[in-house]
Amino acid sequence: MPEVPLDFPRAWVEFIDPADANQVFRVDLTWLTSRWNCLFNNGCPGIITERADAGCCQLGAHFAGKEDERRVRRWVKQLTAEDWQNRAEGRKNGWIDVDEEGERKTRVVNGACIFHNEPGWPGGTGCALHIHALRVGVHPVETKPDVCWQVPIRRLYREVERTDGTSYLEVTITEYDRRAWGPGGHDFEWYCTGNTEAHTAREPLYLSARRELVELMGEAAYAELVKHCEAHLAARQRLTRHPADPARRASTKTTTGRRRTSTGRARLIR
Repeated sequence: MPEVPLDFPRAWVEFIDPADANQVFRVDLTWLTSRWNCLFNNGCPGIITERADAGCCQLGAHFAGKEDERRVRRWVKQLTAEDWQNRAEGRKNGWIDVDEEGERKTRVVNGACIFHNEPGWPGGTGCALHIHALRVGVHPVETKPDVCWQVPIRRLYREVERTDGTSYLEVTITEYDRRAWGPGGHDFEWYCTGNTEAHTAREPLYLSARRELVELMGEAAYAELVKHCEAHLAARQRLTRHPADPARRASTKTTTGRRRTSTGRARLIR
């Protein structure tokens, strides 16, 4: 089935953060109750065909800020030659680059992030920081740049002013679709969140991505989120499903076609 449209109807819920009365979460229930799962190293076609083995790791990762970079740097020092294929290159010439806008990011080496291990590497294919995390028994959210463990979940902030003059911080938790990467995201030759191939998980995303969501929302807000997701799933007759999910797919007629592809620049938009 071709990629689903970007602007299909979604179900949302808003609730006050139990840990902060001045913060309101706006949550995409359609996305978080979908059956999305990452296909990296399990049939992922990649965003650029020439480096399909690298999944969405071709572009390098922009750091969220100084603390994000410092945290990753501490873990990079712990990477062994077994963990990291490009360790010698990284130690000799560095593993950080600066883009045209002066933003710091991981370097790209041979068409992929410097931390990407090629297929067949004895230490494991894929992100060296992810592989190291699993080897030492910690979650990858601790070792990888923020954008790497968050995608394809997206967190946005907006200051909202009420008509009575009061205001609150709105925190949106939603899908990191093509548009989140900037103009170049539309040039990806494939992208996972809108494709049925990546909606095959046994459990919904709000459960499979529990650790990531707790990091993004906090424990109390996550517990509240679970209640809303469960209520949404229970309301089967009124359920707004992600159109890439299997239950929706069976009754949807589609046509096939060719997409123009190019090598447009893409980067994280916050």
